[in-house]
Amino acid sequence: MNIRILGCSGGIGAGLRTTAIRVDEDILIDTGTGVGDLTLDEMRAIRHVFMTHSHLDHAVGLPLLLDTVFEARSSDPLLVHGRVETLDALRKHIFNWVLWPDFSVLPSPEAAVMRFQEMQVGGSVELGGRRITAVDVNHTVPGLAYIVEGNGKVFAFSGDTGPNRTLWQALNELPRLDVLVVETAFANRNLQLANESRHYCPDTLAADLGTLRHDPDIWLTHLKPGAEDEILGEVRAALPGRRLQRLVGGETFTL
Repeated sequence: MNIRILGCSGGIGAGLRTTAIRVDEDILIDTGTGVGDLTLDEMRAIRHVFMTHSHLDHAVGLPLLLDTVFEARSSDPLLVHGRVETLDALRKHIFNWVLWPDFSVLPSPEAAVMRFQEMQVGGSVELGGRRITAVDVNHTVPGLAYIVEGNGKVFAFSGDTGPNRTLWQALNELPRLDVLVVETAFANRNLQLANESRHYCPDTLAADLGTLRHDPDIWLTHLKPGAEDEILGEVRAALPGRRLQRLVGGETFTL
């Protein structure tokens, strides 16, 4: 199982891409601006997209991806998985013929290039020996974390979330956890903003991560541009016994 980080920033700027993670050659988790770093052939190889939630920094690449690979998907639709609330938001606010054409009915409803697949909280999808499980998280819109299991190894991605019990309970129930990518959007000086927008800051992340019984490699994602070093330093100070790194994009993990 190969994990490639296409985008992981909490904003944009030179060299910064928003959230998109490729699993092997055929799966994307979220479709932020990082999708634009895929080649045409790599885009054509994507068969499944798993959306954590509907916010633009995680969804903006999906309509452009579909437009780019339209002909390749005409006989093999892209399957977009997510909570019913996320899929409804995509229908209403992106694929609405105002912001973008509705690719769920193009070139025809019977042969559309995109199909939505609802994921239930706690539900799993089996794809070629890999299992992707959806976990409820705490964000301003309904969201999911994803646990990806394959080849005896386990990778987890928090999506966007603030303090919660559901993710950590699900992780603790796993027999193992090799890599955890977890958001930490704000520095501690922005604690109130983090709480209001339901994101982690170092102190709130440390409180929840302290309950994790596994000892994975931990990578921090979704850091606000300009505050990356501050956030990483605060998390390391709060969790000195954990193996912590900051994602910068372009990293690959082979599990």
